[in-house]
Amino acid sequence: MTRFSESSKVGFASGVGTTVEWYDFFIYGTAAGLVFNKIFFPGFDSLIGTLLSFATFSAAFVARPVGGVVFGHFGDRIGRKSMLVITLTVMGLTTLGVGVLPSYEAIGVAAPIILVTLRFVQGLALGGEIGGAILMAVEHAPSGRRGYYGSWVQMGVPAGLMLGNTVFLLLAGLSPESFLEWGWRIPFLIGGLFVAIGLLVRLHVGESPNFDQVKAESTIEKLPIAVVIRQYPRQVLLICGAYFAIGVTFYGMTVFGLSYGVAQVGYTRNEMLALVLIAMAVTFVALPIFGTLSDKLGRKPVFLTGVVAMLLFTFPWFWLVNTRSFALALLGFVVFCLAFSTSYGPLAAFFAEAFDTHIRYTGISFGYTIGTLASSAPAPIVATFLLDRTGSYAAVAVFMVVMCLVSVVCVVAMRETYREDWSVPDGGTAPASPEESFTRSNEIPEHTERAHRGDTLSHQ
Repeated sequence: MTRFSESSKVGFASGVGTTVEWYDFFIYGTAAGLVFNKIFFPGFDSLIGTLLSFATFSAAFVARPVGGVVFGHFGDRIGRKSMLVITLTVMGLTTLGVGVLPSYEAIGVAAPIILVTLRFVQGLALGGEIGGAILMAVEHAPSGRRGYYGSWVQMGVPAGLMLGNTVFLLLAGLSPESFLEWGWRIPFLIGGLFVAIGLLVRLHVGESPNFDQVKAESTIEKLPIAVVIRQYPRQVLLICGAYFAIGVTFYGMTVFGLSYGVAQVGYTRNEMLALVLIAMAVTFVALPIFGTLSDKLGRKPVFLTGVVAMLLFTFPWFWLVNTRSFALALLGFVVFCLAFSTSYGPLAAFFAEAFDTHIRYTGISFGYTIGTLASSAPAPIVATFLLDRTGSYAAVAVFMVVMCLVSVVCVVAMRETYREDWSVPDGGTAPASPEESFTRSNEIPEHTERAHRGDTLSHQ
């Protein structure tokens, strides 16, 4: 099998598995915006119930950095593939658990407590999933194609959301009473079938060649997170901040936007689900285009263009949605998603290239998940709170713009990395350079890749 066909196989497996996990993740977000305030928090007024519902959604983001460190540790020590099988299994089981969880009316306060616990475990799994899936794709990728193959993993996000929204739309024929009573559970139960498919695909791919090289050279770290914190704090902080624009834009549209469009503007639930569904279809197509563009022009200019576009289009998105015109709202969602895709397409490769192989799983998982905790998690809660306090979308838009400005600063501070060569010669490890030979002969604990590349992220 050629390297290209192996790359395609692994990229597809990573994308399918990620689709399944994000389906599980997003149906929770959709249910949180539509029904959880009534099912699990019925004793509160509408605002408090909605905030508590979004708080359970955010519980997963608190867990994601922990999951990133735990699964990253074993992913850097044992291998990428085994961690991805475990994370997918855990996501499937917790999703089924939510689907069969009794309501507050049936078991009282135990219901929201169990709900938050299941959501937290979901977050642990997803925190370990994203870094491993990215690395399997980009570390198998041919030279000069990491942006393209990394985007296959990112395509799992809109694909998972499209699957989730499609299932909810198919339930649109149910009466409101039936949907609240049992209909909302169906997407969670279907998630179990999707997990089985994802596991079947993932079990038939090989381990990352770059990780095999680390094993062969005996450069596996005993405690990867300690190395990341001590030697790569700048990289972690910059990719964390670079993610802010992506987090607030995406979750502002797909979670807060769903609630805002229905409750404040007057769209029907199905209209909002349709808007998100169409916009995600556009995103799915756009991601590999921008991933490929980053292979040709560089990660930094493509990523930065997307961040600036998200910043500039935040207010126009609200203006278009507030017209109450489905066509104009659709235009707003599509343009906003194109801006998002410009950054999200090259993200996998850009962030992976920030770290050396021996701590890459831990590094990317830790930085990425801290970024989601600081931006994606609070976005729906902060947006809902600001809207209630001010009565205007303007405060929400300003919040999103400020987060985008943070990303602009961080991306500008990052170093271009798309020309770096990760190739592993057939049959074994890379030939030793003079620096590597010196390092090994003197038993200095400095790895070749780090010595050759230096700091991956720095001011140009």
